[in-house]
Amino acid sequence: MAGTPRVPWKRSNLRKRAGKASKHLTPAQKSAAKARARRAGRRYPNLVDNMRMAAKKTSRSKAKKSPKKTSTKKTRKRTAKKTARKTAKSARKRRASAREKDPRGGLTAAGRKAFARKQGAHLRPGVTKKESEMTPQEMRRKGSWAVRFYGRAKLPPLVDAKGRPTRHALSAHAWGEPVPKTVAAARRIAAKGERLLARYHRIKARA
Repeated sequence: MAGTPRVPWKRSNLRKRAGKASKHLTPAQKSAAKARARRAGRRYPNLVDNMRMAAKKTSRSKAKKSPKKTSTKKTRKRTAKKTARKTAKSARKRRASAREKDPRGGLTAAGRKAFARKQGAHLRPGVTKKESEMTPQEMRRKGSWAVRFYGRAKLPPLVDAKGRPTRHALSAHAWGEPVPKTVAAARRIAAKGERLLARYHRIKARA
């Protein structure tokens, strides 16, 4: 059978044997130990109550440290998950945007559907027919687009810093017109739009 454990005051001081300085109780701990001894009917100072207070300090400090570590880890995990979700969402948006925009100019069929869902407007593909093959309504649509896009007093940039056509310039391709890279080219499309609108109004007047 194992022997009865030795009482603390008969055991050697492990900290002294390890060459470490002894840890002293704080004034608050001493007051608590003294009160504990008074309640138990013991004289103070005594080793029992001092050991109890020292043990409480150790357990409290461990309890304080462990939640911090856990909470920090949880926070890091939550942040990482949130960042991953945001990245995935941004990637989905970019893919959807790429599908909705025709790289040559204008919107794809998927882009027009998405626009209808978001804005409630039903966009139709641009008119690319020859002028002689257009109906009056098609003349009105194309003329209105040309004047609205390229007849405004101040035009948006038609090329970017690298000399590539902007989305505003590329929209001309969706309507069967050459992509303008200069203001003069854009104004020619606007002038054509005005002619189409004038022709549409003449047809309407005769009807």
